[in-house]
Amino acid sequence: MQVEISCRHGSVGESVQNYIREKSEKLLTYFERVTQIDVTFDFNGNRVKAEILVDAEHKHDFVAHHEGEDAQKSFDQALHKVEHQIKKYKEQIQDHRRDRPLSELTNTADEATEEDEDNA
Repeated sequence: MQVEISCRHGSVGESVQNYIREKSEKLLTYFERVTQIDVTFDFNGNRVKAEILVDAEHKHDFVAHHEGEDAQKSFDQALHKVEHQIKKYKEQIQDHRRDRPLSELTNTADEATEEDEDNA
């Protein structure tokens, strides 16, 4: 996985860059198909805007922005947003049926609804 850090109208220190690389690589624990992460900082006066672009296989891209006064804190907030997006996406694509066909699940739900109506 490749982590690219770029800055507009300013720069971040080496320690912050190492922190960003370390934290970005932890996204692999949430989604293994991450191929590249681009982190961009835009300095505008005393404000810093952090933008994170996460590229994954099969054209799944995640984007998050956050603006604040500190580059590291803005990055942390944007990273939290990306983590949430990835977790939500992974939850959507996971199969929770445990080897039961979809027809069985709908029949079971229909029977439970009928039993509830009979008991009422």
